[in-house]
Amino acid sequence: METLKFKTTIKCAGCMEKITPFMDEKLSREEWNVDIFTPSKVLTVISDKVTAEEVESTVKKAGFQIERINE
Repeated sequence: METLKFKTTIKCAGCMEKITPFMDEKLSREEWNVDIFTPSKVLTVISDKVTAEEVESTVKKAGFQIERINE
């Protein structure tokens, strides 16, 4: 499994409700999470099903900004 991390503008429960249908099209709910309590609002994806580019495209399609964190 690959772990991808991104800084996002997903900042509240309402944002989570908005992004969930977009992300759930690509991944199961267990494969992604956003820590809305950190300053960077880190989205973590654990999966071999999608690429970083697919995640970025999905988040942008939902109306949020996203930037990959290289670890």
